[in-house]
Amino acid sequence: MSKNSFSQELFKKAPIVGIIRNLSLEDVKKILPIYREAGLTTIEITMNTPGAEEMIRYALENESEGLNIGAGTVCTKEDLENALDAGAQFIVTPVINKKIIKYCAKNGIPIFPGGFTPTELYNAWTYGAAMVKIYPATSLGPDYIKDLKAPLNKMKVLPTGGINLDNMDQFLKAGADGLGIGSQLFDKKMIQEKDWRGLKAFFGQFAEKLKAFN
Repeated sequence: MSKNSFSQELFKKAPIVGIIRNLSLEDVKKILPIYREAGLTTIEITMNTPGAEEMIRYALENESEGLNIGAGTVCTKEDLENALDAGAQFIVTPVINKKIIKYCAKNGIPIFPGGFTPTELYNAWTYGAAMVKIYPATSLGPDYIKDLKAPLNKMKVLPTGGINLDNMDQFLKAGADGLGIGSQLFDKKMIQEKDWRGLKAFFGQFAEKLKAFN
């Protein structure tokens, strides 16, 4: 597998996209190996994080074994070019940009664009999205996923926003194909205190919960 390929197999093993936003490169260097050791596999570095491209490059050069490394908060063609130049293996967007989705689909780059309504999500899916990101998911709740997947059962969905250890199984039971989790996964206090052992154990709790659904 080339360094720039997204591994579906890895993602299926632990279908969480961990979202890194506004962390330092030093912290990211510590987090990547413990994320993998805890049994998680897919990480997104948002393009509005200072030094995002450097982080993506570092991750691919040093920690790509056993991890999918992608870029999030890709809103413009420029964001996309910068993310791909850095080597991002997948792309996540908070909105639906038809050109970006079609470009990624045409070039075999998995893209998870964000939408809210059934029409937005379905349109993104028809443009060639690998999965559609339902954002923000908390305000809609797990029942929304269930209702959405009743008529649109082929569409793969990635609810994101407000998902945590307590409610993640409800979203998975409702039919989510993966979960996007940011601050609820990358515990700010533990990172500030450099409690890497505690953070690894915390990541492990998410990985354990996923096992029931694999």
